[in-house]
Amino acid sequence: MDTSPDLSVHATSRRRQLLLWRGSAVAFFVLACLLAVSRSGGLAGHAPHLVHLKLAGVIGTDEHENVEALKKAADDASVKGLVLEVNSPGGAVTGGEVLHDVVAAFARRKPVAVSMGSVAASAGYMVSVPASRIFANRSTLTGSIGVLLESPDVSGLLERVGVHVDQLVSGPMKGQPSAVQPLSPQGREMLQGVIADLYGFFVTVVAQDRHMKPERVRELADGRPYTGQQALGLGLVDQIGSLDDARQWLLQATHLPDDAPMTDIGPQATRVNWRHWIAGVLSGVPGAEMLLKESSMLDGAVAIWKL
Repeated sequence: MDTSPDLSVHATSRRRQLLLWRGSAVAFFVLACLLAVSRSGGLAGHAPHLVHLKLAGVIGTDEHENVEALKKAADDASVKGLVLEVNSPGGAVTGGEVLHDVVAAFARRKPVAVSMGSVAASAGYMVSVPASRIFANRSTLTGSIGVLLESPDVSGLLERVGVHVDQLVSGPMKGQPSAVQPLSPQGREMLQGVIADLYGFFVTVVAQDRHMKPERVRELADGRPYTGQQALGLGLVDQIGSLDDARQWLLQATHLPDDAPMTDIGPQATRVNWRHWIAGVLSGVPGAEMLLKESSMLDGAVAIWKL
């Protein structure tokens, strides 16, 4: 066995490098955990403070992380109010309904101020309406009160290429809608009834939370978006202002000092963004981008503003 001094020094150096890498990995993990805990409010103590939840992007069918964050904040006696930042074109009706209900439950216990970003439309507006006060920028696009249900029909294309699909159903409405068969008049009537029911729910929510007559809401709820300035004149928002304006209003409403802290909550604030970190490590690997890409598909009826 070779026991030369050079080989011994090399082995010692390799062991030190290995220990250094292991130590760095452990330190990174501990730092990430501490960051996640501190940003979630775990290290903030029990001093009175505000919380801030950001809803960005399409609202999905599963919003349990945001729901749990709001419930936890509502039960925390040190949390005095919520700034809800909404920058969303809408999304799944179910996700919007669930978020609306949990924001409404929070607002019944503590003040809520909504700050609308560039867009807070359709289900994004549905989530906003339970707030104690809604702030929008002049250029914000909001409103778009309505429901959409789309079903592709490729039967014409299949007929052109000589493909015929036999569809066996247990009842005339079971196969409606279908991508391989045209929508029947009865199916269209049935689905329009579903849309009408969901639309009625949306109108009722806005009317109750904004203290407006349902007839007036229906006049405004033809699906069109409004700018923040237009929405203010129509009673859909309360004030033109920024995120900081919403925070300042909430500080006054909760009688907190100007330097009271505001803690970020929710998945965007508490989750370590492993996706971006892994994407950096795997950059250049074929197919890695598609594996890491989040799905934006929505099931069922949607309340969304589409440009």
